Amino acid sequence: MSKTVFITGASSGIGLHTALYFYDQGWNVIATMRNPDKRKTLLHEKSLPDLVHLDVTDGASIQTALKYATDKYQKIDVLINNAGYAVYGPFESSTPEQIKKQFETNVFGLMEMTRAVLPIFRTQQDGLVINITSMGGRIGFPLYSIYNATKWAVEGFSESLQYEFKSHNIRIKTIEPGVIKTDFYDRSLDRSENNFENDPYAEILQRAQKSLGEGSMGSGSEPFMVAKAIFRAATDGSRRLRYPIGLDAKLVNFLRAILPSQWLFSILEKFTLG
Repeated sequence: MSKTVFITGASSGIGLHTALYFYDQGWNVIATMRNPDKRKTLLHEKSLPDLVHLDVTDGASIQTALKYATDKYQKIDVLINNAGYAVYGPFESSTPEQIKKQFETNVFGLMEMTRAVLPIFRTQQDGLVINITSMGGRIGFPLYSIYNATKWAVEGFSESLQYEFKSHNIRIKTIEPGVIKTDFYDRSLDRSENNFENDPYAEILQRAQKSLGEGSMGSGSEPFMVAKAIFRAATDGSRRLRYPIGLDAKLVNFLRAILPSQWLFSILEKFTLG
């Protein structure tokens, strides 16, 4: 009997490639997105049968999508919490609305999605939650303070939940990609606007400009490789918690383990800001 995976944010990037990869491996794939009827994707072209509306900030849509999945397949084996986006820019220039939206999507939406699937997993006495975080969930990067805060929150949330889940045979894992070659930095990057008369952050923004766009994406990992890594995490049968993906993510973790913090921060500043 085929297993079933439920993926949020499957319209592009990591989510899209993960949905395709699981489907190619013979899984039932519930690929959710906010506008499956309006936005045509590669999933539509491949005629995946289960493209479902879901907005992680809308509890009713979460319940409707889960009911669709359980009614059709009776069981959900893996939940992949992938939906998210990033606010980029100086914290002082970000708006309360941007901060609220960042946390509602990346943290509160993920938590609500996890809460909603737990009764299903407990009844099954089996299930796996995979949270897509970032190497920015283990270390902060310039001008990503709000995004980093959400990913650090998900890392702590996941680490704590592993103890609560164990007696119900539910596992939790985090995938921590480095830079990925997707349209995330265009489609899913919300830049805070500087409304200062004389912008006090002009220097750091100018220094950071080269870390965005094609230059930085050229050295990133392919989303297909991230999808393969997610599949391995979903099928390895282990209780391993964290999976850094990409040479940059693995290098950051290694340097953090061996270097004094100030040395590491100096290296990251030079690498990301020049």
